[in-house]
Amino acid sequence: MPKFAANLSMLFNEIPFMDRFDAAAAAGFKGVEFMFPYTFDAEKIAEKLSANKLAMVLHNLPAGNWDAGDRGLACDPTRIGEFQDSVGTAIAVAKTLGAKQLNCMAGKTPLGIDADTVRATFVTNLKFAASQLKNEGIRLVTEPINYRDMPGYYLNFSRQALDIIRETGSDNLFLQYDIYHMQRMEGELAGTLQANLPMIKHLQLADNPGRLEPGTGEINYRHLFRLIDDVGYDGWIGCEYKPKTTTLEGLGWIKSHGF
Repeated sequence: MPKFAANLSMLFNEIPFMDRFDAAAAAGFKGVEFMFPYTFDAEKIAEKLSANKLAMVLHNLPAGNWDAGDRGLACDPTRIGEFQDSVGTAIAVAKTLGAKQLNCMAGKTPLGIDADTVRATFVTNLKFAASQLKNEGIRLVTEPINYRDMPGYYLNFSRQALDIIRETGSDNLFLQYDIYHMQRMEGELAGTLQANLPMIKHLQLADNPGRLEPGTGEINYRHLFRLIDDVGYDGWIGCEYKPKTTTLEGLGWIKSHGF
């Protein structure tokens, strides 16, 4: 049976962030994820997790100045030092929260830099981060994101990500597979999941179009959930969608899909 984690960057967004942990637990979730913990007091988040018996499933490495347009640092050769410093920051917070898995956002393709240099930078930074995290017992994943929602983003396809992962030679770097993003970029959801299961250590979901809850769009989640169960995926599935109305009103999809 799938283990669903509430993505608190998107779910329960009608209430203040620190109250979302209580709401997620009350709604029946056993795990949570969110994009960035760095503007909050990590000790207070840890207290919320403990009080609600919630697993901290995943958060991202720092991604630069989000409000200024940054979407990650890892592919930019002019910011390698900043990226490496951010890994230490992420490890310290992850240890406080009990997170055993972090996601590295590639960032937007930097302008005026040749493609080989951008790729080499990304590979080198991933290898560095994966090694640092391994020393702390934390797994690293990286996620392709569709360039329609995030124009200019460097990592867009599952095959591209898997090739880069192999190029690092790391045994602590895996694929975060977001079903919504990959439906928009490449389709072949079932085949990709089945073929690459050993490299997929985290899943996220939303339906398309609109990035709403499952059952609102074109993705056959009944089939995908059966497949995920049949192939033996035992990780978490992050619910990273925009509720069509309120989060609680939209959670009926879990029961309607048989869970």
